[in-house]
Amino acid sequence: MAVKILSVDDETDLEALLTQYFRRKIRKGEYEFFFAHNGLEALMVLSKNPDIEIILSDINMPEMDGLTLLAKINEMRNPALKCVMVSAYGDMGNIRQAMNGGAFDFATKPIDLDDLSLTIEKAIEQNKYIHSSQQEHSQLESLKSDLSIASEIQQAILPRVFPPFPDMCQYLGIAASMTAAKDVGGDFYDFFQLDSDRIGFLIADVCGKGIPAAIFMAVSRTVIRTTGLRGLSPAECIDVSNKLIAADSVDCMFVTVFYGIYNVKTGEVVYCNAGHNPPHILKADCGIEILPKPKNMVVGAMDFAVYKQDTVQLEKGDALVLFTDGVTEAMNPQKEEFGVARLNDSLQDAAMRSPQEIIDTVKDDIKTFADGAEQSDDITMLVIKRVG
Repeated sequence: MAVKILSVDDETDLEALLTQYFRRKIRKGEYEFFFAHNGLEALMVLSKNPDIEIILSDINMPEMDGLTLLAKINEMRNPALKCVMVSAYGDMGNIRQAMNGGAFDFATKPIDLDDLSLTIEKAIEQNKYIHSSQQEHSQLESLKSDLSIASEIQQAILPRVFPPFPDMCQYLGIAASMTAAKDVGGDFYDFFQLDSDRIGFLIADVCGKGIPAAIFMAVSRTVIRTTGLRGLSPAECIDVSNKLIAADSVDCMFVTVFYGIYNVKTGEVVYCNAGHNPPHILKADCGIEILPKPKNMVVGAMDFAVYKQDTVQLEKGDALVLFTDGVTEAMNPQKEEFGVARLNDSLQDAAMRSPQEIIDTVKDDIKTFADGAEQSDDITMLVIKRVG
């Protein structure tokens, strides 16, 4: 598209001079000139042609002079609108005032058209950079909006209604929380009722962060949930899910998963830990038991992996605390990690509390420990407490 240039000068012969000198660029469609004879006319031309980018303005004009016009143009706050002020060589006071007032450049009369041509080209080059930056800014704003929506969608697919199983409230309490380090995260949790006595539950952590991890998270969550609802044992569920996820995994992405089936009446938990942090059992007597380290492969890395399951018993008042490594690896400004010991201290402080209060206590302690340091990883927790 042609660069639109407005010449503002009460000397009418300048119009013919500019048209003649730049005739080739005008003919090629590179430049398009507009003309006004004072500042008021110039403002009218600008209102009808807001895409004008370069203004060549005389300083001394009737009705509205160039300095007043420059002030009006500055009020438009358009960084791509470049003003080149023109005046007699002896009028350096006004020229200096114009430059201090935000003029892009100046030219003296009689006008050296070769020099003016270079000034116009310089203005065009700067405007190209401005337009590129504006385009990048618009793209970033659009991406920011998309990420905000993606964050809302990601939170919406995680269970958020507590208590989730009203007919089981006499047997268990359950709460969960996921706080992403970025707009979207790779952690997730889930739980669902299998029958009148059992619920399936899981917590997982996708490798990486941001949009790729969030997409992989959505896929993994759907696959594991759908497979789990078939009523398969934890080892069978993870085995089937691993084959499905590994078949479509790209860039060597994987997910650590702890999937368990909890019998609400007996307190028995049958689980398969696929490379995830070992959950902690907060005992009714305030003791802490840490489940064994996982021996199973992470999910999505190798489709031929074999998975085994284990069993643990929850007694009345015990709480099974599942978490991602964003909890223990949270850092303070000194780059110290929150760690397992501090986590256990937090859990013991909340031993007699509800699952939600246990989560809130740990999160508050992490916030205090971090002391304003930027969150480096998603922080996700799931707590199941046997109450009957």
